[in-house]
Amino acid sequence: MKFKIHSGYKHKASQIKDCIKNFDHTGKILVDGKRNQLRLFDLNGQNMTIKGFKIPNLVNRIAYRYFRKSKAQRSFEYADRLRSLGIGTPAPIAFAEADGPLYGRSFYACEYIDFDLEFRDLVDNPAYAGDTEILLAFTAFSFLMHEQGVHFLDHSPGNTLIKKTEAGYQFYLVDLNRMEFKEMNFKERMHNMARLTPKREMVTLMSKEYARLAGYDEQRTINAMWGATEDFQRAFKRKKVLKKKLKFWKK
Repeated sequence: MKFKIHSGYKHKASQIKDCIKNFDHTGKILVDGKRNQLRLFDLNGQNMTIKGFKIPNLVNRIAYRYFRKSKAQRSFEYADRLRSLGIGTPAPIAFAEADGPLYGRSFYACEYIDFDLEFRDLVDNPAYAGDTEILLAFTAFSFLMHEQGVHFLDHSPGNTLIKKTEAGYQFYLVDLNRMEFKEMNFKERMHNMARLTPKREMVTLMSKEYARLAGYDEQRTINAMWGATEDFQRAFKRKKVLKKKLKFWKK
């Protein structure tokens, strides 16, 4: 396999490679999804997470081999860049790709974050639902991300881990392979917040805080963020209906 080990982990390169090579038979399964699998490994007393990406379709196997960086490589490089900008994400450890004329399996290894909740808990979990303090802190985190020119294309409920600390809350972005680095305008910022929650009261709270931090007009920000959220929810519901119809015809 092709391996790239982060400079801070060169002294553990042999063990990291062994974990990746034996991914299917070792480690503890954290997530066993249709597309990817996440496993936990012990790296001499330090917990390490490895994400195993499934083999893509033929077109992408060619594209990732010859024309585009793989999801694993992008995750590794984006994590390094985010951390250099002061944006929280698990520290990158390594990535690996199977050799061969066609792109095959790939893996991304990073530190394990012992988090307390995900953003989705603020939407669905009664213990945290609508927690004002966390929402305000998360909005400040998102604003900082935008100010630093980070356009996280998968800014969705399951892709931010939250850890409580004595000083407040720390936020960590995960699932990093879809990202742009550029100056973001008002519309792009509002649309980037659209996938987080369908609850209007949460969007209103985040809008007001974002407007305060950015110096935007409050009502304009509320209207724009909620409008972007409604557009996303409508498109999401249409997609679900279409999937149901397609599944019916397949039967």
